[in-house]
Amino acid sequence: MISPRFAPVVFGFVLSAMMSFIVSGIATFRTVGLTDAFVSLWLGAWLPSWLVAFPVVLVVAPLAQRAVSSLVRV
Repeated sequence: MISPRFAPVVFGFVLSAMMSFIVSGIATFRTVGLTDAFVSLWLGAWLPSWLVAFPVVLVVAPLAQRAVSSLVRV
């Protein structure tokens, strides 16, 4: 098991993987439709987008948490 102190990084890893997978799939579908090459194009678009999304999530998550804290009554 992974130590709980790594929870924010693991969360960012999983969240960025899921979100970039879904968004790149939608973008690929809108661009090429359901062709025979759809899956390979989708995966080809997903990996580079995930490599960008993961560090972005790690940097932006604390900012988003602060924004939510200022909007939500505790």
